[in-house]
Amino acid sequence: MTDQRGADVDRTRRTLAVTVLTACVLAGAGAGTAAATGELLLPHPGPDGLVWVEERTGDGGVASGGAWDRLPTVLTVACEGGGAVRVTMQSQGTEVAAFPVECPVGSAGVGSVTMDPGVVRPGSFTIGVDASSEEIRWSLTVTQPE
Repeated sequence: MTDQRGADVDRTRRTLAVTVLTACVLAGAGAGTAAATGELLLPHPGPDGLVWVEERTGDGGVASGGAWDRLPTVLTVACEGGGAVRVTMQSQGTEVAAFPVECPVGSAGVGSVTMDPGVVRPGSFTIGVDASSEEIRWSLTVTQPE
Protein backbone atom coordinates (compact mmCIF):
# COMPACT_ATOMS: atom_id res chain seq x y z
CA MET A 1 0.00 0.00 0.00
CA THR A 2 1.30 3.47 -0.90
CA ASP A 3 0.89 6.44 1.44
CA GLN A 4 -0.59 9.74 0.13
CA ARG A 5 2.80 11.42 -0.35
CA GLY A 6 4.12 8.43 -2.27
CA ALA A 7 1.03 8.33 -4.47
CA ASP A 8 1.35 12.04 -5.24
CA VAL A 9 5.06 11.74 -6.04
CA ASP A 10 4.29 8.77 -8.32
CA ARG A 11 1.58 10.84 -10.04
CA THR A 12 4.03 13.69 -10.54
CA ARG A 13 6.61 11.39 -12.07
CA ARG A 14 4.02 9.81 -14.39
CA THR A 15 3.12 13.25 -15.73
CA LEU A 16 6.78 14.12 -16.44
CA ALA A 17 6.72 12.88 -20.04
CA VAL A 18 3.52 14.80 -20.85
CA THR A 19 4.79 17.87 -19.00
CA VAL A 20 8.11 17.92 -20.85
CA LEU A 21 6.32 17.55 -24.18
CA THR A 22 3.89 20.37 -23.30
CA ALA A 23 6.74 22.55 -22.06
CA CYS A 24 8.73 22.12 -25.25
CA VAL A 25 5.73 22.88 -27.46
CA LEU A 26 4.79 25.98 -25.47
CA ALA A 27 8.38 27.17 -25.25
CA GLY A 28 8.46 27.15 -29.04
CA ALA A 29 5.54 29.57 -29.27
CA GLY A 30 7.03 33.00 -29.76
CA ALA A 31 10.62 31.79 -29.43
CA GLY A 32 13.18 31.63 -32.19
CA THR A 33 14.64 28.45 -33.59
CA ALA A 34 17.14 26.76 -31.32
CA ALA A 35 20.76 27.46 -32.20
CA ALA A 36 22.69 24.54 -33.63
CA THR A 37 25.23 23.41 -31.08
CA GLY A 38 26.58 20.19 -29.66
CA GLU A 39 26.77 21.49 -26.11
CA LEU A 40 23.79 21.48 -23.76
CA LEU A 41 23.31 24.53 -21.57
CA LEU A 42 21.57 22.44 -18.89
CA PRO A 43 21.41 18.65 -18.66
CA HIS A 44 18.15 16.73 -18.33
CA PRO A 45 16.94 17.12 -14.72
CA GLY A 46 16.32 13.41 -14.15
CA PRO A 47 13.54 11.94 -12.01
CA ASP A 48 13.09 15.11 -9.92
CA GLY A 49 12.33 17.16 -13.04
CA LEU A 50 8.97 18.71 -13.79
CA VAL A 51 10.16 20.68 -16.84
CA TRP A 52 13.18 20.69 -19.12
CA VAL A 53 13.39 23.13 -22.00
CA GLU A 54 16.49 21.84 -23.77
CA GLU A 55 17.24 24.97 -25.80
CA ARG A 56 15.48 28.01 -27.26
CA THR A 57 16.58 31.40 -28.56
CA GLY A 58 15.12 34.84 -27.90
CA ASP A 59 12.01 35.41 -25.80
CA GLY A 60 9.94 32.43 -24.69
CA GLY A 61 8.48 30.58 -21.79
CA VAL A 62 6.66 27.51 -20.61
CA ALA A 63 3.41 26.51 -18.93
CA SER A 64 3.20 23.26 -17.05
CA GLY A 65 1.39 21.32 -14.36
CA GLY A 66 2.11 18.68 -11.79
CA ALA A 67 3.67 20.87 -9.10
CA TRP A 68 3.52 19.54 -5.56
CA ASP A 69 3.30 22.01 -2.65
CA ARG A 70 5.04 19.78 -0.10
CA LEU A 71 8.41 19.75 -1.86
CA PRO A 72 10.87 22.59 -2.55
CA THR A 73 10.91 23.85 -6.14
CA VAL A 74 14.12 24.79 -7.96
CA LEU A 75 14.04 26.91 -11.12
CA THR A 76 17.34 27.04 -13.03
CA VAL A 77 18.07 28.99 -16.21
CA ALA A 78 21.28 28.96 -18.26
CA CYS A 79 22.00 31.23 -21.22
CA GLU A 80 24.77 32.44 -23.52
CA GLY A 81 25.24 34.84 -26.39
CA GLY A 82 25.79 38.29 -24.86
CA GLY A 83 23.23 40.29 -22.92
CA ALA A 84 20.85 38.92 -20.31
CA VAL A 85 17.51 37.23 -19.72
CA ARG A 86 14.87 38.21 -17.17
CA VAL A 87 13.08 35.18 -15.72
CA THR A 88 9.69 35.25 -13.99
CA MET A 89 7.65 32.39 -12.55
CA GLN A 90 3.99 32.46 -11.60
CA SER A 91 2.10 29.83 -9.63
CA GLN A 92 -1.67 29.97 -9.78
CA GLY A 93 -1.52 33.63 -10.89
CA THR A 94 0.94 34.82 -8.21
CA GLU A 95 4.54 35.74 -9.02
CA VAL A 96 6.78 33.46 -6.96
CA ALA A 97 10.19 34.16 -8.53
CA ALA A 98 11.89 36.84 -10.63
CA PHE A 99 15.60 37.14 -11.38
CA PRO A 100 18.05 38.16 -14.12
CA VAL A 101 20.75 35.95 -15.63
CA GLU A 102 23.79 37.40 -17.42
CA CYS A 103 24.47 35.59 -20.70
CA PRO A 104 28.17 35.82 -21.61
CA VAL A 105 29.49 35.18 -25.11
CA GLY A 106 31.15 31.78 -25.50
CA SER A 107 30.16 30.35 -22.11
CA ALA A 108 26.99 29.82 -20.13
CA GLY A 109 25.71 32.04 -17.35
CA VAL A 110 23.49 30.26 -14.84
CA GLY A 111 20.90 31.60 -12.41
CA SER A 112 18.77 29.61 -10.00
CA VAL A 113 16.24 30.11 -7.25
CA THR A 114 15.07 27.57 -4.67
CA MET A 115 11.58 28.06 -3.30
CA ASP A 116 10.48 26.53 0.00
CA PRO A 117 7.68 23.96 0.05
CA GLY A 118 4.31 25.69 -0.33
CA VAL A 119 5.60 28.68 -2.35
CA VAL A 120 4.68 26.93 -5.60
CA ARG A 121 1.08 25.82 -5.17
CA PRO A 122 -0.28 22.50 -6.43
CA GLY A 123 -1.07 22.36 -10.12
CA SER A 124 -0.05 24.63 -12.93
CA PHE A 125 2.68 27.26 -13.19
CA THR A 126 4.16 29.47 -15.91
CA ILE A 127 7.66 30.75 -16.57
CA GLY A 128 8.57 33.65 -18.83
CA VAL A 129 12.01 34.32 -20.30
CA ASP A 130 12.55 37.85 -21.64
CA ALA A 131 15.82 37.97 -23.61
CA SER A 132 17.67 41.20 -24.32
CA SER A 133 18.52 39.85 -27.80
CA GLU A 134 16.97 37.32 -30.16
CA GLU A 135 20.42 35.70 -30.48
CA ILE A 136 20.58 34.64 -26.82
CA ARG A 137 20.13 30.90 -26.41
CA TRP A 138 18.74 29.60 -23.14
CA SER A 139 17.62 26.48 -21.36
CA LEU A 140 15.64 25.91 -18.16
CA THR A 141 14.71 23.25 -15.68
CA VAL A 142 12.16 23.07 -12.89
CA THR A 143 12.78 20.36 -10.31
CA GLN A 144 11.21 19.26 -7.06
CA PRO A 145 13.91 17.29 -5.24
CA GLU A 146 12.76 14.85 -2.56
